[in-house]
Amino acid sequence: MLRGNDLGTMTTAAPKLYPHMWSWDAAFVTVGLAALSVERAILELDTLLSAQWQNGMIPHIVFANGVDGYFPGPARWEVARLTPNAPTGVDTSGITQPPVHAIAVQRILDHSRRHGRTTRAIADEFLDRRWQNLMRWHRWLATARDPERRGRIRIYHGWESGMDNSPRWDRAYSGIRPGAVPPYERADLNFVTDVSQRPSDLEYDRYLWLVEQMKSVSYDDESMSGVMDFAVEDVFVSAIFALACEVLAEIGEEHSKPKSDVRDLREWAERFRVGVAATADSRSGAARDFDVRSGRWIGTETLAMFAPLLCGGLPRDTERALLRTFEGPRFCGHPDLLFRVPPSTSPVSRDFRPREYWRGPVWPVMTWLFSWAFGQRGWVERSLALRAEGLRQASDGTFAEYFEPFTGEPLGSMQQSWTAAAVLDWLGLP
Repeated sequence: MLRGNDLGTMTTAAPKLYPHMWSWDAAFVTVGLAALSVERAILELDTLLSAQWQNGMIPHIVFANGVDGYFPGPARWEVARLTPNAPTGVDTSGITQPPVHAIAVQRILDHSRRHGRTTRAIADEFLDRRWQNLMRWHRWLATARDPERRGRIRIYHGWESGMDNSPRWDRAYSGIRPGAVPPYERADLNFVTDVSQRPSDLEYDRYLWLVEQMKSVSYDDESMSGVMDFAVEDVFVSAIFALACEVLAEIGEEHSKPKSDVRDLREWAERFRVGVAATADSRSGAARDFDVRSGRWIGTETLAMFAPLLCGGLPRDTERALLRTFEGPRFCGHPDLLFRVPPSTSPVSRDFRPREYWRGPVWPVMTWLFSWAFGQRGWVERSLALRAEGLRQASDGTFAEYFEPFTGEPLGSMQQSWTAAAVLDWLGLP
C-alpha cells in the first residue's frame, strides 16, 4: 500500500483526501518504510527536510508538484511571497506539526544495523548530512515556540497539534470571531461525504481566519505572538518534543555529534519534561493544555491528558494513577470498545463523538505512538498489548485514517499511509 502511495520522492498521506506530504505523517511513514528499505526511508525524510524553512521550522505540508485537489493549497498560504524563511523551489504551508521525526531517524538507524556495511554507511551519511537540520528544528521549537521558557510548545493553530478539531480547542476557538476570510471551497467533503465525520464550516472559517492572521505578519515568529487569536501551550506536542530531544541526544552520543548539541538536547528534554509534569493534576496525573490568551488551563478527557506517559516526569504513584485511567473503563478498558486501544476522546466524556475525527474515533497511529513510547520506557507488556490490539484492528485491511471505537467501522480516508506504516513496524518487531 505504501508503494501505491509513493510519488517517487514522497509518499502521499492518502491518495485522495491527502495527496501531498504531511510532516508528522512523513515521519511515521519513514518508520514503516525503514522496515522495507532503509534507502527509501532516508529519501522520505530527505524530501521533508529539504523543505525546511530558514528559521528551522519544518512545515506541516510539503505540496507535491502538479497535484491539485486539496484545500488550503499553496495559493492560500502564499508563503513564497510573504516570508524569506520559506524554502525555494518547493511549496509549503506556513505552520508546523508535532516533532516526531527523531523517532523516525532512530528507526532508520535501527534497521540499518540489520543490513550490510553499505546500508549502514548510507544511514550514517544521512545522519551526518542532516544532523544540523534536526538541530535547527529542535532549536526553533525550544526558542520560537517556548518564548517564556516554560517547557511547553506554543501553537497558533489547532492544526499544529495534529488533532485538528479535538475538544481540547473548543474553548480557545469559541472566542474567535473570524474577520474577512477570502471565499473558499472545501475539498475534504468531496472524499468524505458524511459531514458528521469532519469539522464544521464554522470551524473551517476559524481555521482560515487564523491563516489570514499569520499572513498579516508574514509568518514572523515574534509578531505572531501578538496578533494571533489562538495561542495555546500544547501539552501533548510538548511531551513528544521532550521525548524526541531525548532520542536525538542518545543518537548524538552514539554517533559522536558535538557535545554542545547533545547538552542542548538533554537540557531541552528536561525543561519540557518538567513543563509537561507541571500541568498535571497532583492525584490523577492528568495533563492539561494552557490557553495563553485567556490565562486558563484546559482540562479535557482526551489523549492529551496522558502526555506524561510519553515523556515521564511524574512521581511514581501519580504515574500509576494515570496508567490506571489509561487502561481503565474511561479509555482502553471501556466495556463497549471493540479493541482495547485508546480512543481520541473518552467514551464517557460529554464531548465524545464516536465518528467525528479527533472527538472520539480511534487512530491507529496513536496506538502505535503509545506502544512505542511504552516500550522505550520499559513497559514491555503494555507495549505488546497495544501492538496486539492494534494489529487485530488493522486486520480488516482498509488501513483507514481512524475507526469507530465501538463497531470498528473504518472512517475518514482509506489507504492512509501512516496506518500502513504503523502495521509494518509492528510486524517487524521480534
